Amino acid sequence: MIVATIVGARPQFIKAAIVSHRLRAQPCCREVLIHTGQHYDPTLSKVFFDELELPMPDYNLGIGSGSHGQQTGRMLEALEVVLQEVRPNWVLVYGDTNSTLAGALAASKLHIPIAHVEAGLRSLNRRMPEEINRVVTDVLSDLLFAPTESAVRNLLREGIAESKIHLVGDVMYDAALYYARKAEQSSAILNRLNLSPKQYLLATIHRAENTDNLQRLDTICRALTQLASEWAVVVPLHPRTRRRLTDLSPSYLLNAPQLLLIEPVGYLDMIQLERNAAVILTDSGGVQKEAFFYYVPCVTLREETEWIETVELGWNRVVPPFSVLSIVQAVEAAVSSRGRQSAVFGTGDAAARLVECLLGTSI
Repeated sequence: MIVATIVGARPQFIKAAIVSHRLRAQPCCREVLIHTGQHYDPTLSKVFFDELELPMPDYNLGIGSGSHGQQTGRMLEALEVVLQEVRPNWVLVYGDTNSTLAGALAASKLHIPIAHVEAGLRSLNRRMPEEINRVVTDVLSDLLFAPTESAVRNLLREGIAESKIHLVGDVMYDAALYYARKAEQSSAILNRLNLSPKQYLLATIHRAENTDNLQRLDTICRALTQLASEWAVVVPLHPRTRRRLTDLSPSYLLNAPQLLLIEPVGYLDMIQLERNAAVILTDSGGVQKEAFFYYVPCVTLREETEWIETVELGWNRVVPPFSVLSIVQAVEAAVSSRGRQSAVFGTGDAAARLVECLLGTSI
């Protein structure tokens, strides 16, 4: 069996690394890894392949950045050529990026069965490009690997056949368990930044809804500056966020000595920063989950979250970045609170269950 795995962005590299290890251990399976090039900055791409021991791509399409339509269209065109050459039995896509959508569309047009990892997530906000990507990919998919029971319910409500849906757990949880041990042994990021465990805040901002809206970005930056009067605040800057800060030119950031604006970090360093933070502020879906996996309180700087379980269990607060005060108060509340532990994302065997199902299914 030939499985074509399509990835393009940091979260997909992490998920694919865990599944790829399982796939390549099966004598009956050959995996072909296709990188669209959606994330092409070395700090967001190559370092992850190196640290995660993910095989280098068999194909790197080098698509790069662009508008959503332009990027997806170029991916679709290039993927069609590759898939016609590889002729896989399955196309495996992850998450909700433009690479996910393009992979599903290309496979569908060529009548190749599609398996979607992390199926069924819904923010119920169609203004988010990620939401459109999720919904369309789920409709096109033949196997839908749901990470949680709520994801299963979402798919059933939308009329997806129950026979296509498989509750396997979250492969990100598999990764969190496996790579936490490696991070503990190899990462020296806390020493490099002179940080003490639970004595700093960690913030990641990259979504277009925050970075492209200068009013929101200014609110977030002012909140981080205010928090930096009491805490060290570490902000690994996504390239998009760094460009937008140039447009904003927030001079007040220079007056916050405890605000550490650093380059993006590798996965193992990021795990160490997450595990040891007092609170995490983020607009990333993956970081919200990782905060939960390591039982670190999280403040999500968005109007909604796909990961409602993290809110229901008391580890996550959703705070739209409309006012500095609301963000600061949410962090203050999070510092002194703890949620409930739960196996809602599975028991760390999602990749094994997923591969067993994929290799045992023929269409």
